Amino acid sequence: MSGEKNLITAHELARALDLSVETIWRYTREKKIPFVELDGKQYRYRMNDVLKALTVSRVGESLAAYGQDPEKKMTYRDYCALPEEPGYRYEVLDGILVKDPSPNVSHQRVIPRLWQILDDYYRSIDQEGEVFLSPLDVTLGDYTVVQPDLFYVSRQQKEIVRLERIDGAPTLAVEVISPSSGRKDRMKKMRIYQEAGVKHYWLVDPAEKTFECFSLHDGLYARIAGGMEDEVVEHPELEGLKIELGRLWKV
Repeated sequence: MSGEKNLITAHELARALDLSVETIWRYTREKKIPFVELDGKQYRYRMNDVLKALTVSRVGESLAAYGQDPEKKMTYRDYCALPEEPGYRYEVLDGILVKDPSPNVSHQRVIPRLWQILDDYYRSIDQEGEVFLSPLDVTLGDYTVVQPDLFYVSRQQKEIVRLERIDGAPTLAVEVISPSSGRKDRMKKMRIYQEAGVKHYWLVDPAEKTFECFSLHDGLYARIAGGMEDEVVEHPELEGLKIELGRLWKV
């Protein structure tokens, strides 16, 4: 059946979301996630539908508290009207508000060290380009507002730099994974950056001491470089860029 080609099993869903199968079954029984029932009481799932349901259930209460309709897609204007809440940061992913706790210490140690490496590199090849740090809003269409931990805007993209935000896809986006952001960074935001045309996407995990570089090829991300612990990452598409990972993790 052609309609079943995008369906996955509970075990596949559990692995993708880093949850137990028992949790998936419980969510299914409680109808917290959408599912398709096949013959013989077999259940299948669509990943995007499940992600949306889990995100909505997590933030619906917060949206109501801010006077927002959980069934309505949030826009950048809606996002700007939200009150600040110390200890949290917000993004809007495909019209859905996502609230995460502020980053931890290891996350904040990595960012300025990597920024320095990137700033030195890009200054040597593109003096009019800029490497930005979060928090700074990047709008990707009407219903997505992200805050990459680091990102690079080339001189050819200067028109996307506005006074209050970046309005368009940067050349490079880097997400430093926190305990609360792993699935979001690896799945939801990767898809969003891919569809927006962000050429390079990097994932940095201080807890696991891993570094992954993805590059856009034929509209899809391919992992083209990576390393862990004290290795040196050399990017095949950015000539001369070498990242000594030991510099990132040191305490």
